[in-house]
Order: sequence, then structure tokens, then C-alpha cells
Amino acid sequence: MLPPARNGPESAPLLEAAFTSTSAVCVTGLIVVDTPEYWSTFGELVILGLIQVGGFGIMTMASLLVLLVSRRMGLRSRLTAAAETKTLGIGDVRTVLLGVAKVSVTVELVVAAILTARLATGYDEPLGRAVYLGVFHAVSAFNNAGFSLYSDSLMRFVGDPWVCLPICAAIVIGGIGFPVMLELRRQLRQPRRWSLHTKITIWMTVLLLVGGTVFVAASEWNNPGTLRPLDVPGRLLAAFFHSVNTRTAGFNTLDIAELTEGTWLGSDVLMFIGGGSAGTAGGIKVTTFALLFFVIYAEVRGEPTVHVFDRRVGARVQRQALSVALLAVAAVVIPALFILEATDFALDAVLFETVSAFATVGLSTGITADLPTGAQAAMIVLMFIGRLGPITFASALALRQRGRLYELPEARPIIG
Repeated sequence: MLPPARNGPESAPLLEAAFTSTSAVCVTGLIVVDTPEYWSTFGELVILGLIQVGGFGIMTMASLLVLLVSRRMGLRSRLTAAAETKTLGIGDVRTVLLGVAKVSVTVELVVAAILTARLATGYDEPLGRAVYLGVFHAVSAFNNAGFSLYSDSLMRFVGDPWVCLPICAAIVIGGIGFPVMLELRRQLRQPRRWSLHTKITIWMTVLLLVGGTVFVAASEWNNPGTLRPLDVPGRLLAAFFHSVNTRTAGFNTLDIAELTEGTWLGSDVLMFIGGGSAGTAGGIKVTTFALLFFVIYAEVRGEPTVHVFDRRVGARVQRQALSVALLAVAAVVIPALFILEATDFALDAVLFETVSAFATVGLSTGITADLPTGAQAAMIVLMFIGRLGPITFASALALRQRGRLYELPEARPIIG
């Protein structure tokens, strides 16, 4: 709210400042004002700092919660978990902090260098300006924030792979989670030795990226407002970029308001699933979604237990995944109902915004800035819940243990 943070003679009102700072520190990317036009260079640097602190804090907190959960297990469970994950040993706090810092700085510097070179040589940006733009968008991409210093996000680069692909790489690396990054660094060429968590995260990430690209391309191929004006390589690149960014990044090279309603709904699903645990991505996480799928698969086959990649998944973990998913549905639906009652916007647009806020994506159909004060306040709360809720709730469930001295008679209500 400091006057130097805004372009113009007056300081930013409380709501705009609170919404922007929450969106930045929760690495969401939703905005109620045009970032490059409304905020000064000082304001942009504040946003950049919040993105970096928020992304680093989320990755370290989530990774340290893994250690905390492991420490609260019994000795046998702790040894089993340590042997299975092969990533974070018990008490490796220093490893987590230094590891996250090294990975963050390395990825951001590499992507920033590529973007700087492209903007300076391909778009005639002065070197200083190119460096500033490259660093800002690299940090925003790795932390899955989606803030851009262009009023059209990245729509002007829709057919440029030298801009789109490095940003996509940073988004994916930041979104798979630090435990997976650490394990891949140690055993990249030995996939058979990967932990169950890493296998699920990698395979689900690949499946969702490919499936999302195919879905967007098929849905938007002949849409004159999105893919139709592009050539075939440009259409495929734009479809892939959108698929990557629905994994909670928030940049867009296509006009979100021009997407078909079917693409909106498919994007809702991709955003809701999100990325990997202990990373900068949001959503319910790919591991949660995959576990629920395998639970259904085992139930359909009539199997008494759930097996994934030659490992048995305990009933406790299954209940945790179900609890996170159902509470996430409630977290999206309740604010959506409130916004629908408070505004005249259509359901599909409101649902897109609430899912984007909860999953800390940042993609928008363009209605966020036009929401009334109460609805924007609800979005602020939703971004905060979406960023911290799944992590803390899942950890609390894992840490909470309560024994029963007796069991009641079993009953079977009618299902379906």
C-alpha cells in the first residue's frame, strides 16, 4: 500500500493490495488490476519477492512436514518409510533447506538466461529490460505463480517455443515437488528403484500433460478465437502450454475468455488435480487423484486391498486421500455458491475462477476484477485455504493417531 508501489499519485486501496499480496505469496497469479500498468517497478519487485518467499516457503514447509510425519511413526514404520522414499532421511532439515534453495536458484537462473537472450535478440528489448523481464518470469514460472509483466500475460508469444518451452520446463520442475527432484537427481537412470511416490508423481504428470494437450487441441482446433489462426506447430505448442499451465501455473498464451465451455470444464478438472506434493503446485495433488483411481479400480475388481506399482497402499492413506478430495470439493463449491448469489455471472465462469483460486492456478475468464468486494474477499480466503489447506490437513491426518479399545458390530448400509 506504500505510494511508491503504485503508478500514479495515490497509494493502492487495501483490497487491491491485499488481493495482490495474497495471490503472490500463495503463488496463485489471480489479479484484480493490470500488473504492469497499475504497479510501479518497486511494486513489481515486492510482488516478485512475495512469489519467491511464498514458493520457497511452501516447498520447504511441505518437505519438512514429511520429516515430521516420519518422525512420529513407530520405529518399524520409520525404517520402512526411509527405505521406501530414499529421499528425505529422518532429521534432514538442513538437506531440505539447502536442496530447495539450490534447485530454485539453478532453475530460475537457467530459465532467466534463456528468456533474457530471446527477448534481447528476438524482440529488441534493451539488455537491462530483458534481464528484468527474464528474471521476473523465470521466478514466476518456477514458483507456479503466473504473474506476468505483460498486460496480455504471454499471448504475444503464443507461437514462440524459445519463450513458451523454458517457462513450461520451469513450471513442471517446480510443480513435481522437492522430494521427487531430489530422488531423480540421485537415481534418474534407475526408474525401477524409484519410490512409489516418485513413480506416481512422474507417471501421472506425464499422463496429464499429454492428455491435457490432446484434449485442448481437439476441443479448440477450429475455434477462431484461440487455435484456428495458428499453424499446426503453433496449435500444438499453444495446446501444450495451456495443458502445462492448468497444472497451477497461470500463464496463458490463449484468450481464456474465448475458450469453449468444454475446454473450461476440462481445465477445471486439470486445475483441481494440480501437481506434485511438496512443490509449488496446488490442487489436491496427483498422488491423491491417483490413489483414489486405484481405490476405485480395486473395488471394481473385487480386490480386498489396493496395490500400486507392486506396493500395497494402507487403508489409512486411502482415507486421507478421500478426505482431502471431498473437503477440496467443498472448498470450491461453497465460495462458488456465494459468488453466484452475489453476482450475475454464469456458473461456468464462476466455477472456473473458484477452482483456479483454490488450486492456486491464476487462470481467469476475466471476471475476477469485476467481482464485488465481498466476492473478492472470499477469493482471498480461498487462495489462502487452497495454498495451505491440503498440505496442513493431510499432515494433520497423518500425525493424528487414536487407538480404539473395542470395535462395534459391523453393519453394511445400502450403497448406490
